[in-house]
Amino acid sequence: MENTSRREKAMALHREGYNCAQAVVLAFADMLPLDNKTLAKLSSSFGGGIGGMREVCGTVSGMAVVLGFLYGNPDPRDRIAKSEHNARIQELAGEFRERNGDIVCRRLLGLEAVPGKELKKRPCGEYVGDAAEFLEEYISAHS
Repeated sequence: MENTSRREKAMALHREGYNCAQAVVLAFADMLPLDNKTLAKLSSSFGGGIGGMREVCGTVSGMAVVLGFLYGNPDPRDRIAKSEHNARIQELAGEFRERNGDIVCRRLLGLEAVPGKELKKRPCGEYVGDAAEFLEEYISAHS
C-alpha cells in the first residue's frame, strides 16, 4: 500500500468497517503522534455525523482532527493562532461543501431535503475519499 493515495487508503479503511472519521484520520496515521488504536478510539465518536446523530459529516470532523494534530494551537491565549487554525478548518470544509453540496451528514445522505436543491446521493466511501484528498492536497501545499 506504499504507493496508494491517501484517498484510496481512507476508502479502503472505510470498507474495512472504520467509520468515516476514523477512516480519514487513520489514512494519515503515519503523520500523527499516536498509535492506530488510540487514533481510532479518538476519532470513533465522530462517525455518522457525531455519534450517529447525522450532524457535521464525520469526514469533515476527521479532517479537523488531523489538522489539529498537525497545525493546531495549544495556547488558549493566542487569538491569532486560533483564528488561523479556524480558517484552515473552514477552508477544507468549504472545499468539501463545494464538491458535495453540504457538510451535514443527514443532508449529504438525502435524509433531509434542502429547498431548491437537488440532492446527490453518494456512498459515504466517496465522501471519505474526498476528505482524504482535500487533506492530502492541503498538507502538501503547506509543508
